[in-house]
Amino acid sequence: MSKLIVLTAELLHETNTFCALPTTLASFAERGLLYGEAAIAARQDNNTELGGFLEAARAHDWSVVHTISAHAQPGGVVTRDAFDQLTAPILVAAAEHKGQLDGILLGLHGAMVTDFCEDGEGELLRRLRARLGTKVPIAITLDPHANVSQQMCDLANIMVSFKTYPHTDMRLAGRQAADILQRSMTGQIQPRSLRVKRPMLEEVNGGRTDVGPMVERMARARHYECQPDVFAVSVNGGFANADIAEVGPSVVITAQGDMAAHARFASELADDMWRQRLERLNQFHTVAQAAGLCKAFVASHPQASGPIIVADYADNPGGGAYGDSTALLAAMLDAGIQDACFGAMTDPQTVQQLAGHQPGDTVEVRLGGKTDPRFGGQPLALTATLKRLSDGHYTGSGAMIGGLKRSWGPTAVIQVDGIEILVVTHRAQILDLQQFKAFGIDPEKKRVVALKSMQHFRAAFEPIAAEIIVCDSGALCTLDYARLPFAKLPHPLFPFDPQIDIAAWLQANHQGIYIPPALA
Repeated sequence: MSKLIVLTAELLHETNTFCALPTTLASFAERGLLYGEAAIAARQDNNTELGGFLEAARAHDWSVVHTISAHAQPGGVVTRDAFDQLTAPILVAAAEHKGQLDGILLGLHGAMVTDFCEDGEGELLRRLRARLGTKVPIAITLDPHANVSQQMCDLANIMVSFKTYPHTDMRLAGRQAADILQRSMTGQIQPRSLRVKRPMLEEVNGGRTDVGPMVERMARARHYECQPDVFAVSVNGGFANADIAEVGPSVVITAQGDMAAHARFASELADDMWRQRLERLNQFHTVAQAAGLCKAFVASHPQASGPIIVADYADNPGGGAYGDSTALLAAMLDAGIQDACFGAMTDPQTVQQLAGHQPGDTVEVRLGGKTDPRFGGQPLALTATLKRLSDGHYTGSGAMIGGLKRSWGPTAVIQVDGIEILVVTHRAQILDLQQFKAFGIDPEKKRVVALKSMQHFRAAFEPIAAEIIVCDSGALCTLDYARLPFAKLPHPLFPFDPQIDIAAWLQANHQGIYIPPALA
């Protein structure tokens, strides 16, 4: 028997439509744009979707045609030029192998918006179907912050989202999607993916799975997956910083058989998200409150207890924020915080300025706040001591990016009063200890660790922390959604329309259920 031939690719972007920085081909190249065998060599042994695809390929003895692995930092809309160039290898390989392909596996995000359409993933699927028709089964993996569209349900047979946030199961999701694809290619099953939604901008806790109601929802999802005709249940928190028509949390079930019964179960999980839409787990402090709590912690806790971690939720580059908010740093300096580190401040101009100096030099800098000071504060005029200069390269060691090579670009470490500050060229959120340690900053030995991240930091930093607090600096990922110029959202939508008659909405919107027709 000849081997099954499977086309694979990874193309991921979470688009913050309010971010003024367009996502170009260079944006993808910053994180490493890899093709074919080079991508396989770099990613097959790590916690990646591709790693899961290839694990399945070995188990099922497939012949794999891997095209591209591309993952840009979340940011503004993806340009048409970047989208066309990144999808071209996938589409060319599909055309070249037309008539030979048994299946397609794509590692996607689910929240890509381009400058010409709101549904980047759906557009890629549309282009693939235009070349290959409807007979070849397509399986996709998604980030649970996906805004799942009807078009995605129409065109992909199989959808599998990660089940963790912080995301630590990318490889497992890839393997699950691949195993379902195997059964589909061999004719054992005929899966479709339905979607159920409620009129919400996002799940109230951003879909976090370490604590709170999503823990039980995920347990119920895994239990329902044990049914013979159910292959994957994905509970997506949605991505709120997307001004698009099909925004919001969803429950997606890949299954066959009685789709109406599967939709009823999905509706139970969606109803639970709706019922608990006001029950936020995090307490969000102002930057002044956060700085005060840090100072009180240092005064009352011995060194051996571990640091207090303060996360600037709003300036998370992992949500498309600029990474140059100064509000929290200013509050920490005003409070006289000592024995602290802060990172990362995205400021390529300051890094370039510092590159002309030597470690030990005292330098006057205008730090941060340069992209759009309306979100997170003005540049800070500081007297700093330069401690280190670096090319910014590091290798992850934690659960999320262990073994993966990343770079901040040219990087500097400066000391301002009692705070060591990591200043970088390329935006990225903090989610691994090596993002500090590789540059001589040991967060485990600090009293206060301030970082820019929403939730992913917990995977690596919770084990070292004596306490964790979060704050909203007013940066681009602020939870004060009234500050963002939404224009394309459907209404009514929570939280903008708090008095929604949910029964009337369900009656007018097919109970929030979308079941795609079977692909002919």
